[in-house]
Amino acid sequence: MKKVLILGSTGSIGTNTLEVIRHFKNKFEVVGISGHSNIDLLSEQIKEFKPKYLGITKNENYKKLKKQFSDLEYFTGSKCLENMARDIEYDIIVVSVVGAVGLKPVIEAVKRGKRVAIANKEPLVIAGEYIMKMAKKNNAEILPIDSEHSAIFQSLKNEKTKNLSKILLTASGGPFFDKKIDFKTITPKVALKHPNWSMGQKISIDSATLMNKGLEVIEAKWLFDVTPSKIRVVIHPQSIIHSMVEYKDGSIIAQLGVADMKVPIQYALSYPDRYQNDFEKLDFFKLKELTFFKPNVKKFKCLKLAFESIKIGGIMPTVLNASNEIAVYGFLKEKIRFDQIAEVVENSLEKFSSENNYDLDSVFEIDKRTRLFSKNQIKNLSL
Repeated sequence: MKKVLILGSTGSIGTNTLEVIRHFKNKFEVVGISGHSNIDLLSEQIKEFKPKYLGITKNENYKKLKKQFSDLEYFTGSKCLENMARDIEYDIIVVSVVGAVGLKPVIEAVKRGKRVAIANKEPLVIAGEYIMKMAKKNNAEILPIDSEHSAIFQSLKNEKTKNLSKILLTASGGPFFDKKIDFKTITPKVALKHPNWSMGQKISIDSATLMNKGLEVIEAKWLFDVTPSKIRVVIHPQSIIHSMVEYKDGSIIAQLGVADMKVPIQYALSYPDRYQNDFEKLDFFKLKELTFFKPNVKKFKCLKLAFESIKIGGIMPTVLNASNEIAVYGFLKEKIRFDQIAEVVENSLEKFSSENNYDLDSVFEIDKRTRLFSKNQIKNLSL
């Protein structure tokens, strides 16, 4: 039985991971979970899965849960995630937290040679070169939970990367790709309505700007050791083909399925095995159409900025990610307009374009400086 640690168990990936484990209780044991503010759901998860360890970032929530579950071993505070990844005994860690907070626990898990089932894009965006080198050194596995990267991983299986022509990374396009709409008028409420997937606020806004796909391009570069020039983004509104790989002989291998995260999560947990399940399956006779479009990078400038940052490399993807996080939360709090998200990111990339140090200390330092610069931009921008 494999021991699983889930960071971010109350989010969409975390709850879906627990749903998978619920189906395979004889194969997986939940040894630890972590949460932030949804303590009601966290309490339900503790009662059902009976983990030994609990991580909680908010002090007041720790006090409430401690009264209810006094027998648990607790990790608290700002370093609780990295401490859990470093100190708990587990076989697989599922990293499903949002943003740069996932970087340090990923590093700790990779140092220990663990299997990292990663839904959190930001660690590989911020420090992909460092993480992949460390993973190779320590025989750690980094397996993607994102449906797109899982599709690529499955399509590449048993093939040599020298035969690869290009990766075709699919995107739903979000709520605005086919709409004539003034980006200055878009509200958070409208931008959060994703047409296919139920996701958290930050990733939903990233999907609406296509930054999410830009981050996935950078993630794919490191996961599959390819140059950005070999990655193409394809808008596929139905989200049935999760991604494709084209080989040099012209063959294209695709992975298809319903818009459900449980299958890629299950595969990351069970790899290299596949387990029978009763999840919804794709019915081809109910499909009306599969359509594909080229992304409009003039309309969705964030995607263009992501490609530019990874082509330059070094510290630029770190700047991209940090400025985008601050800008997205600024938009959600209605401090800036939807169109100003890209403006904040572009200004940040220009500001730090002369930075050329790339090591782990530089990554953390530039992340902090970028966030401060982006916050100051938001103060000076007018709605």
